[in-house]
Amino acid sequence: MSGPLRGVVVGHATLPAAMVAAVEEITGVTDALVAVSNAGCDRASLEARVREALAGTPAILFVDLPCGSCFVAAMQAVASLEGVRVVTGVNLTMLLDFVFHREATLAEAAARAGEIGAKAIADR
Repeated sequence: MSGPLRGVVVGHATLPAAMVAAVEEITGVTDALVAVSNAGCDRASLEARVREALAGTPAILFVDLPCGSCFVAAMQAVASLEGVRVVTGVNLTMLLDFVFHREATLAEAAARAGEIGAKAIADR
């Protein structure tokens, strides 16, 4: 791998920007995540936004829901690309962990994100 993985947070309205801002505020890391919102665009426009955010670098796409417009657009955008994995159900815990483990392989980072994110959900 040529450098650390990029994280692209894809979701509805202002959720992606809010999650990226929260991670940056908590960690001080400002170059790890990019926010992509579906606000004001159709699926083709959202696909273009996702491809632009990827910037041709290895990346994890963190999508808010495991179905719906953002998921469909993300999957279409990366259908012919290598070096991209999609993780759904994004949460703050998985993003916080991701920014400190971006040197992992793509497969390791995606698996870790899913594991960390799932562990963060609990009924207490």
